[in-house]
Amino acid sequence: MPLDRRTFIASAAACSVTSAFAQKSAAADAWPTRPIRIFVGFPGGSTPDLVARTIAEPLSKALGQPVIVENRPGAAGNIATEQVVRSTDNHTIGVMINGNLTIAKLLNAATPYDPAKDLAPISLIATAPLLLTAATNTPGQTAQEFFAAARPAGNKWSYGSPGVGTVAHIGMELLKSKAGIDPVHVPYPGNPQVITAMISGQIQLALLPPALAAQNIRAGKLKAIGVTSAGRSSLVPEYPSLDEQGVTHGFQLEIWNAAAAPASMPKPILNKLSSLIAEIAHMPDVRQKLFVQGWQVAGTSAEGLAYRMKQDTALLGGIIQSRGIRTE
Repeated sequence: MPLDRRTFIASAAACSVTSAFAQKSAAADAWPTRPIRIFVGFPGGSTPDLVARTIAEPLSKALGQPVIVENRPGAAGNIATEQVVRSTDNHTIGVMINGNLTIAKLLNAATPYDPAKDLAPISLIATAPLLLTAATNTPGQTAQEFFAAARPAGNKWSYGSPGVGTVAHIGMELLKSKAGIDPVHVPYPGNPQVITAMISGQIQLALLPPALAAQNIRAGKLKAIGVTSAGRSSLVPEYPSLDEQGVTHGFQLEIWNAAAAPASMPKPILNKLSSLIAEIAHMPDVRQKLFVQGWQVAGTSAEGLAYRMKQDTALLGGIIQSRGIRTE
């Protein structure tokens, strides 16, 4: 019996959709056709650089193409991120930090990209809490005693960070609002200078990556107050969290590294990359390398990273707006 007109049109449309899907799937299967570039916005030896190089080799093996890490430091990683955004070759991605994927535009309206519109999430690779660290000459042996001394000290105390707009800076402003303390911000070129200033007594406290802080704490040069995760971190299990010590309520903060692509990258290729990078992050040898570098493996889906971007933009963006923090 002949098909009526509506049945014919519906059948033709279904065939068209099936054909288009098959073409996209075939294109993703054939991809990549050339080397993959991973842009990193920080120098060689930095944490994003080490993370990118840790996943590069297994990613190259999985894809059958060279994976080349290119360092383009500057503007807190935003120069490299802009390179990713402008890429149209479908073979360029980036390994980025929190700020590049969340608050860059909020900190500086002149930032030439909008994370929410111009970047496509691939995977949240690894995370770490920060460790509230203090100079050894500050009062108190517990977090309760330390904060009891910090509150009346007000702006006579100061804290360091590796620059205006960093998570260590914004996170401390968030902690100030949660814990009722008011130390003055002193920005430094990087965390090594923050640590030197704390050891010499020029500043009283800072939020530091746990792996970096712990070596100085164990050497007796600094003291630990607490980590910024909900509970203890596997990276430094000997130190309790601020939350579990009862000095803050619901204060949680992490730094992280993630992979992202230009928003223009086709969805089937994004899906392929997301699945591969998440799988690679959970490989035992990769997990161990990241742990030694000071990271807890996340290895999420693209949707997992998108959720984290939205969550952190709201958390850190609120402090940026209330405190008027700008990097221009």
